Amino acid sequence: MQPVMTIEEVNRFLETDFPQIHTDGRVFAVTEIIPGRASMRLDPSERHLRPGGTVSGPALFTLADVTAYVAVLSHIGPVALAVTTSLYINFLRLPKPVQTTCVCKILKLGKRLAVMEASIFQEDADELVAHATVTYSIPPR
Repeated sequence: MQPVMTIEEVNRFLETDFPQIHTDGRVFAVTEIIPGRASMRLDPSERHLRPGGTVSGPALFTLADVTAYVAVLSHIGPVALAVTTSLYINFLRLPKPVQTTCVCKILKLGKRLAVMEASIFQEDADELVAHATVTYSIPPR
């Protein structure tokens, strides 16, 4: 499966159709779009930390969800109304307050549903801080 949108096109789409992503400043960035996969980075601010100084669960959940959205859009085109139907996340390690990356792999891209796996890590890609499975509903064309 080949992407139909570039990083620049996805970023323009997010700017116009999903500007809420930047409510807390420009902390989310699309870093890669390749066949069957998309990656994003979170540069956490104080707002993304929980007591104890670790990146919060809601911030990691958001990173997984938005990366899945980017993966779907980059492979089907700018369909604003593609929506999350399920997201299951496992928090595996305490995430430090540092740059955090999510790599989202498309497992199945159908006409109505997309199923993906999101891996979230920090410095070491082999040491996941969270893992999620995500399903998106794709509206009829």
